[in-house]
Amino acid sequence: MTVAMPNLSAVTTTALAAEAIANEFLLERAGDRFVASEARPIPDARAWRCAVGVAYPSIGEVGEVGEIIVGAHAAKVVSHTPVDEMRARARLLYEQHRQRIEAAFARIRHLDDLRGSVV
Repeated sequence: MTVAMPNLSAVTTTALAAEAIANEFLLERAGDRFVASEARPIPDARAWRCAVGVAYPSIGEVGEVGEIIVGAHAAKVVSHTPVDEMRARARLLYEQHRQRIEAAFARIRHLDDLRGSVV
């Protein structure tokens, strides 16, 4: 099966720029646990689809919660999964991975405590 790809020579926004635009959108509206990645061209749409995941320090991404579509010419978000929906999915993922997440934060707190006692 052949997938038609957009004419990327006419695209003014790169995949990396699309991810940056999507991440700025997430930081302003959803918080610092959300991350956009894997910008993929949408055939015939002149846009990039960025997967949105939720991530935690020392663990990384724990799952996908939505998507953001960035216009290839407009260099702006043209569509996205509603933020409330992404947050609800993130809460479910937190519950699924609660032990790993809390253990990672406990390790970080422990290291901070050790650094504080050395100074």
